[in-house]
Amino acid sequence: MPYRICKTFEIESGHMLSKHPDKCRFPHGHSRKVEFVLEADALDSGDMVCDFKVIKEVMEDFLEQYDHSMCVNTDDPKYADLKAAYGERIIGFPKIDPTTEVIARAIHDHFSAALARYAAKPDSLYPVRKSLRVVNVRVWETNSSWAEFFS
Repeated sequence: MPYRICKTFEIESGHMLSKHPDKCRFPHGHSRKVEFVLEADALDSGDMVCDFKVIKEVMEDFLEQYDHSMCVNTDDPKYADLKAAYGERIIGFPKIDPTTEVIARAIHDHFSAALARYAAKPDSLYPVRKSLRVVNVRVWETNSSWAEFFS
């Protein structure tokens, strides 16, 4: 039976959903939690699945871009004006509404790739085994609603 760990970050981020028929098409924000769940069949030489520090190292800067930002579909007619006005604080999602499901997948994909790059470094202070698995990334939109993406 495998072991699992979870590391959680909190960010304040907004989005607007162009395709939504109601209020969510307007800019609005969420206090989000982002959870990263990793799994291994056995513990490593330090008796861990993975040091929590690794998750922080590979994701902290990436998640910073989402903090106090607005995620917007690039097809939204307001996207260009928002991007011109607020620059890097506007995160464009090409031709797709940045729902919590879509955001969870984007974060998962980045995390999986970043963790693989980290594991490939031969001189890491916190070694990561190739057998380590990303189980899922869960993004909470409110304290009662979340979406997750898993491999």
